[in-house]
Amino acid sequence: MEAALVTVATGVLKPVLGKLATLLGDEYKRFKGVRKEIRSLTHELAAMEAFLLKMSEEEEDLNVQDKVWMNEVRELSYDMEDAIDDFMQSVGDKEEKPDGFIDKIKSSLGKLGNMKARHRIGKEIQDLKKQIIEVGDRNARYKGREIFSKAVNVTVDPRALAIFEHASKLVGIDEPKAELIKLLTDEDGVASTQQQVKMVSIVGSGGMGKTTLANQVYQELKEKFKCKAFISVSRNPDMTNILRTLLSEVGCQDYADTEAGSIQQLIRKITDYLAEKRYIIVIDDIWDVKTWNVIKCAFPMTRCSGVIITTTRLSDVACSCHSSTGGYIYNIRPLNVEHSRQLFHRRLFSSEEDCPSSLVKVSNQILEKCDGLPLAIIAIAGLLANTGRSEHLWNQVKDSIGRALERNPNVEVMIKILSLSYFDLPPHLKTCLLYLSIFPEDSIIEKKTLISRWIAEGFVHKEGRYTAYEVGVRCFNELVNRSLIQPVKEDNYMGKSCRVHDIILDFIVSKSIEENFVTFVGVPSLTTMTQGKVRRLSIQVEGKEDSILPMSLILSHVRSFNLFLSTVNIHSMMEFRHLRVVDFNGSRLENHHLVNVGRLFQLRYLSISMTEVSALPEQIGHLQCLEMLDIRYTKVSELPASIVNLGKLAHLLLGSKDTCVKFPDGIAKMQALETLDQVDACKQSYNFLQGLGRLKNLRKLHIDYHDVAQEDKEVIASSLGKLCTQNLCSLTMWGNDDDDFLLNTWCTSPPPNLRKLVIWGCLFPKVPHRVGSLVNLQKLHLHVVRGIRHEDICILGALPALLTLGLNAREKQPSCEDRRLAVSGEAGFRCLRKFNYWRRGDWMDLMFTAKCMPKLEKLKIIFYRHAEDEAPIIPAFDFGMENLSSLTTFECRLGHGPMTKRSADAVKDSLDRVVTAHPNQLTLIFIYCCIFKRDGCSGQCLLSKNLQSSSEST
Repeated sequence: MEAALVTVATGVLKPVLGKLATLLGDEYKRFKGVRKEIRSLTHELAAMEAFLLKMSEEEEDLNVQDKVWMNEVRELSYDMEDAIDDFMQSVGDKEEKPDGFIDKIKSSLGKLGNMKARHRIGKEIQDLKKQIIEVGDRNARYKGREIFSKAVNVTVDPRALAIFEHASKLVGIDEPKAELIKLLTDEDGVASTQQQVKMVSIVGSGGMGKTTLANQVYQELKEKFKCKAFISVSRNPDMTNILRTLLSEVGCQDYADTEAGSIQQLIRKITDYLAEKRYIIVIDDIWDVKTWNVIKCAFPMTRCSGVIITTTRLSDVACSCHSSTGGYIYNIRPLNVEHSRQLFHRRLFSSEEDCPSSLVKVSNQILEKCDGLPLAIIAIAGLLANTGRSEHLWNQVKDSIGRALERNPNVEVMIKILSLSYFDLPPHLKTCLLYLSIFPEDSIIEKKTLISRWIAEGFVHKEGRYTAYEVGVRCFNELVNRSLIQPVKEDNYMGKSCRVHDIILDFIVSKSIEENFVTFVGVPSLTTMTQGKVRRLSIQVEGKEDSILPMSLILSHVRSFNLFLSTVNIHSMMEFRHLRVVDFNGSRLENHHLVNVGRLFQLRYLSISMTEVSALPEQIGHLQCLEMLDIRYTKVSELPASIVNLGKLAHLLLGSKDTCVKFPDGIAKMQALETLDQVDACKQSYNFLQGLGRLKNLRKLHIDYHDVAQEDKEVIASSLGKLCTQNLCSLTMWGNDDDDFLLNTWCTSPPPNLRKLVIWGCLFPKVPHRVGSLVNLQKLHLHVVRGIRHEDICILGALPALLTLGLNAREKQPSCEDRRLAVSGEAGFRCLRKFNYWRRGDWMDLMFTAKCMPKLEKLKIIFYRHAEDEAPIIPAFDFGMENLSSLTTFECRLGHGPMTKRSADAVKDSLDRVVTAHPNQLTLIFIYCCIFKRDGCSGQCLLSKNLQSSSEST
């Protein structure tokens, strides 16, 4: 049976309807006295659920009475589900098959318990029906409403990703950037060499592009200064961590012994280190004067030349920064009409298209209401991107913007846009978006864990042939398309992680509180509600001592318990029987906290990642609803035998390559497993390695087979062969040098579903011919191939679906000693979008010729040598990059080997020339790892050898 949807609009009415239907089934037919009441209640709730969905479509127009009624129904639905769950659980506990004398006694007691349960459920059904009728009678507004049609089942729009990365810095940034640089430099444009500190504070409302502007100025000027740092403060700053980060970024490595809590000592160290040095420092997102008053003490204001840039939303903070140094206050301006139109059109139309004439007028009217706010323009364009090019629909959107109250001309305009984008979402996407409010500000949220949480909460479910996770990916992509979340790291052009813009986070936190969707504890400027039942709890309390949750909170019905790097008393948490999601990620958790975890009979998601837990209790096998278990980066070394009883466990995350976890026998029983990450084969039994091949639903596997015996390798190969003929989509393997046995053994026939293959640790003499049979492969990484030959290029280029390719080529082929291997248009690579290439030394052995890799957008080349090699890496970049017609980003990394600052600058200059000569406007990312030496002063080390320095320019 497919899971039922939970939404912020209807609460859990749909799951309740499903469970009421179950109570009408044969398993509960002995409860004859309440079946009539259940049927009546079901009809009432079904009508209520349908009407709530209609009302939610125009939520922005509802009056207070409507909203109160909707909230009452939602709250009641949660209570109903909890009551039904308790009943079904109590009946199930008492109906074990009797066996022997003792069991006969238990059976008698069970019958008595069932009589009590029958009486209780009858009374509760009647009470619940009475409450539903009372709530309905209080609301007189049953009316139909028209709804906007919405696009569904879309993939990530690459333009949305590009806008997030480039929009605010490529549109309308040049003029303000030039103005700021003029304020911070001498008249000739050179960074000030006078012995004084120059400072500017950028002030403006959220979403105006303050951080982007500050970063652009920083990138332009930073190479002219010895010490540099870019520090984000945020709304709830940890001053000790901020100062320690600042001390590290400016280049001081002598801070490990600094007492963690000593702010005064950190300030003194920073001041002493920066004295007599030229520095540029950006302090981003300051929320109060008190924070600035602490940070400013770290900057020496005499006998040095420095640049300080601050950003803030608050005028009093900007004035405080100004009064500290006599610097400048820069009020960031909205985009002008031309730049607004440029940003708007880039989000909606491809570069070679113009806005259709039928939409010019309405576009201008929409932009007038957006008032030059970049985030607002992006948000409204994201909304329009899914409505097609209907003038009627665009006019509907334009007219809707004007419905909101116009108060503050800056913030309120953006809130109107964000509200409109939110109200346009279908119910399930509203719910998925509001759920992101659980995470603290500036969180980097991992996609796979977020989607697993959505599934555990019941927000997404299996649809036809698509798994619940695949449906969750579609929801994630849709939120990216609508510019409501920002992808942080990309994999095949779909975000692997995301973050929420501060302004959008403010909005969804407000909505979550309004809907009693999430309750927050420890969030600055938010007052914890004093009454009402808590459904989802987000605890963000900082400090070393255990904090006590407010006594006013009613926690007996909490469904989601989230502890973010906090230390609160959680001994009673296991009494919350209705928990679906528990996340202790990074919190102070030990073994004894999990002793009673088996009581959480509804638990679906459990994360103890990055905690001190070293053993899981046997009781964990009682969690028959558990679908996701994350024990990454813990001290757990062995799983309990009961783990194989988790019949619904779909995702098991075990840790990094440095963590080894031993499985018990019987993994073949875990048929629901879809993800197994990461298994160390050398610690597993023969029974486990055999059982691995019987997991018919396994879709993602990460296995490390270092140091396993040949007999075990053969079993692994057999199991992999079975998995690849079934549902395996993603396979990552860590092997031994000079050992390609597994690849040649398990890949005997083309795997029908394999889309990702990553192999580390194996030294291939050439690209294995078996790779050519992987016709559905979208991502491939091979580490290491001794040298790339023409035949290898042909094998790889012929893969018809390949999007991302990673190759580590260790040696030159003898035939390529004095020439490069041509990658021509005939080689294939028709779909390749991203190419990562590792080369030992500074010789690039590939030459890109005309019309090759026609869709390649991102090229990364990593030149490296062993640390003991003395010669610096100074590569040439004449390998035909100009022939990559779709290229947008080139990243070059130089690793290991001594390099002077002059040499690094020479490489950077060479890169700049290549990028400038490219027909496209490329983004250049240059990262090098080296030893700097003061010119003319041999042996003087200015920066650590392992310190990475990057230079980004556009």
